[in-house]
Amino acid sequence: MYHLALAFPRLKLPKNRLSRDQFMMLMIAFNELMLAVEIYVAHSTSGTIVPREWIPIIFGPIAAFLLLVAGLISLRHRNLAVQIAIPTLFVSLVVGLLGAYFHFSRAVIPFAPLGSRMSVPLFIWAPPILAPLTFALVALFGFSAIWKETPVDSGDLVLFGNIHLSLPFSKTRGYYLLVSLGLLATLISSVLDHARTNYSNPWLWVPTAAGILGTMVAFLLGLSETPSSTDVRIYLGTMILVILVGITGVVLHLLANLTSEGVFIVERFLRGAPILAPLLYADLASIGLLAALNPVEAGR
Repeated sequence: MYHLALAFPRLKLPKNRLSRDQFMMLMIAFNELMLAVEIYVAHSTSGTIVPREWIPIIFGPIAAFLLLVAGLISLRHRNLAVQIAIPTLFVSLVVGLLGAYFHFSRAVIPFAPLGSRMSVPLFIWAPPILAPLTFALVALFGFSAIWKETPVDSGDLVLFGNIHLSLPFSKTRGYYLLVSLGLLATLISSVLDHARTNYSNPWLWVPTAAGILGTMVAFLLGLSETPSSTDVRIYLGTMILVILVGITGVVLHLLANLTSEGVFIVERFLRGAPILAPLLYADLASIGLLAALNPVEAGR
């Protein structure tokens, strides 16, 4: 029994033409597009976008289109979908790692005295080091979604042809662990970002607490081989809570960027509280909800 049915056995869901993994691939395609938008806004704050900063901005929409196609055709043309998705996801992984390296290099003073080359203030005020790794995390979700698990919940993934990868856990549990990893990265980024204000506003502790809770609950469910219905309900409730915190964060960031008279000024939105950043909480928690859907592919 899949986890959503385990939590709510009387719940009658309509039959979907799309499988859980197809929903996941469509969500991943959407993420690639939104990452490009968010990075464009973030890189625009300097007034000039240097050539290497265009890499994720250009790559995002291209990856979104290719992954959208791969997700839609994956049931009937699995091999073609894999051939489209794997190179795209691999590039997404590389883009994420390169971006993290570029951001990290901005947080280090290589010619400073030995004890001053790296410090907490440098990491707080430097470009967010973990933010580009979202491309890499999206790639990991994509690899999990595009590779077929046979039989369901066995952890045996079909990579290419007769090449298999046997995981020590099911794909569903793997999704939960990736959600936990993503929430942890988002939590760290949130803490570093909010540390710039010295947590002067007590409400800034809310996303911190939500991030810790979501990370722990998703991680513990990922470790559990036979979760109870209560375990799954707690997980689903936590994911919904994290979504609400993310949406509330968007509203609060929006209000913080308005003038005292409530006037919208573009410059304040470019350089003030990042509007899209809190949505990463909501995004990862939504993926976490998708992971609880029926893993059996449509039509089977």
